[in-house]
Parts: sequence; structure tokens; C-alpha cells
Amino acid sequence: MNVKSVFSIMFLSVLLFVNTALKSQESKIQVALLLDTSNSMDGLIDQAKTELWSVVNELSKAQQQNQAATLEIALYEYGNDNIEVADGYVKRVVNFTSDLDLISEKLFALTTNGGYEYCGHVIQNATKDLQWSKSDKDLKIIFIAGNEEFTQGNVDYKMSCKDAETNNIIINSIFCGDKEEGIRYFWKDGAELAKGTYLTIDQSKTSAYIETPYDDEMLRLSTELNKTYVAYGADAEEYSVRQETQDLNAAGSNRGAAVSRAVSKSSHVYKNSGWDLIDAVDDKIVDIDKLEKQNLPEEMKSMTNEEKLKYIETKKAERILIQKKIAENNKKREAYIAAKRIENAEDDTLGNAMKLLVREQAEKKGFLFLD
Repeated sequence: MNVKSVFSIMFLSVLLFVNTALKSQESKIQVALLLDTSNSMDGLIDQAKTELWSVVNELSKAQQQNQAATLEIALYEYGNDNIEVADGYVKRVVNFTSDLDLISEKLFALTTNGGYEYCGHVIQNATKDLQWSKSDKDLKIIFIAGNEEFTQGNVDYKMSCKDAETNNIIINSIFCGDKEEGIRYFWKDGAELAKGTYLTIDQSKTSAYIETPYDDEMLRLSTELNKTYVAYGADAEEYSVRQETQDLNAAGSNRGAAVSRAVSKSSHVYKNSGWDLIDAVDDKIVDIDKLEKQNLPEEMKSMTNEEKLKYIETKKAERILIQKKIAENNKKREAYIAAKRIENAEDDTLGNAMKLLVREQAEKKGFLFLD
């Protein structure tokens, strides 16, 4: 091997190391959502379904040291008699994931039933079972929402909350009901033990939708965006159908949720490298040259490797253009909504509570928000 070849290999090795190091330094926001699914909480679940995408859009604006933050969300339900009493009526529905369609799918599958809401138990599970970041610069938050005593169950909420605080996990408690009643039920105490904030919401409220002149075009673009996804693998069709189903679920909640989802789909946090070839190639999860033929979509099976790469690049270019158009329309939409909100007070709903807290707490961690 000549000297030039040796130096070329060394140079490539250094580039690979630097790229890996930079990726490892990406800041992260982790949110664990703990929802009471007892009988009285149908309104809470409806708000979570409707407002998921507006919360995601708020988080997508966060960056640290000029680098966009990655987002992971986990979901727990508690207080449901369909869950075993031996498990404290607590169930982890989804582990930390960047698959936002999966979170949406699982939210829409939640049903309410029962009774006994063990806040200490669900906080303990979320703290111990989830793969929380070890980095002090990352933002780690638990949102727990419900309407019964925080003291129920055999797990002491004080111990659970202090354990979370020791691991630099903030707990925000959201009581569904009267502020003073929530304080008497120790929801405020639970939040303060883990350096979080106590808020109350009205779970019976329907999430507000302010119609704008840009909504129709953004929904059309959202549908067009789906056509740029190139599903691969044995379950390719299932994932494509899930994407479309979550579009329909959002639209079924209210039109505002569908528009907010369109915005989420145009942002960097909406990543689907587990089933979409464009994201998978970008994230270096898949080597297109080595992907077996049966895992390719039908239209790519007869292509040469060069044709495959050109096809992916074409689809990627289409996607970027559509995402840009959605973002441009959304700027006008947000300005329109801001003007309208001068006339209308903000609703005290789950999504608005989460957006308010996460921005405030992220900024304390050194995150900046690009509005």
C-alpha cells in the first residue's frame, strides 16, 4: 500500500470519527406522557389525540448550539381496570420512540375503564423502565395527568418523585379539575418534588380550532407528501397504511389537528427510517446496494443500483419541496392565528399546558426556539 493510500484511509477514518462524535452530541428532548385512563378521563384522552401534533410542532422548534434537537416520546396509561392489579393498573404503551405515527396510533387505541389511579406507581415505572438519556444537557420530562388523589397505591409518590429528580427528570403534574382540589390531592407537591410545575386543565373542553385561509392547501400538501414515501421491508404496506390512517385520525379529531399534523410531517422530527427508504438512506440505516430485492417496493425491484439511487433522490427532492411549501404556508397561518387569539382567550387544555411548560423548561436547559 503506498503512502497516498494510507493517508486517504486515515483521512476517511478521521471524518467518520468526527461524524460519529457530532451525532453523539445531538441534543435530545425526551417526553414521557402518563395518562389516566379511568372512567372519567375520556375528555383528557380526546385532548391528547387532538393536540399531539401541536405539541410536536412546538418541540420541533427547539435547538441547542445551532443544532436541531431530536425528539423521543413515550406513553403510559394508568388507572384502568383492564390492566392487572398486580401491575398497579399501570401499562407502558410505547417505549421512547421517534416514530410519531406509532404514538398517534396508540393514543387513538386508548379506552377508559375503572378506577384506581396509582400516580406513585406509574411515575416509578416511567423513571426506572425507560431508557432516559444520561446527558445533563438533554431535557427529560414526565407529564402526568389525572383527577384523583396523588397518594393512591402502595408506591409512595414522594419516593418516586424524588427518584425522578435524582435522575434529572422533571415532573409536571396536570390536574383535571379545580386548582385548590388538586393541591389538596397533592398534585402540586408531586411536581415540586421533581422541580416541575403544577397546572390544572378542564378535560371536558374541546380543543379550539381557528380556521385560516391556508388550511385547505396545507391539507392537500400533506396528502401529496405521503406520495414521496418509499416503503421497504416485509411490513412496507402496513406502515404506509398507518401513515394514512393517522392522517384520518387527526382529521377526525378536528380540522386543526389535521393541519398541525401536516406541519409535523414537514419538520425534521417526523422521521421514519424504520420503513421509509429516503429516511433510512439519509440516516445510513440501509445500504441500498445491499438491500435484498424482496424488501424493495415493486417499482424498484427491476432497477439497477444507479436507478435506485436516482429514484430515491428524485423522491427526496419532491419531499423537500412539499415540506418547504407547508412551512411557508404555516408561517402565514401562525400569523393569522396569533391575530385571532387577541380576540379569544387561550383554552386551558392538555396541549396548551404542555406547550407552555416544555418551552419554559427547555429554555432553562439552554435550548432556543426558532419561531
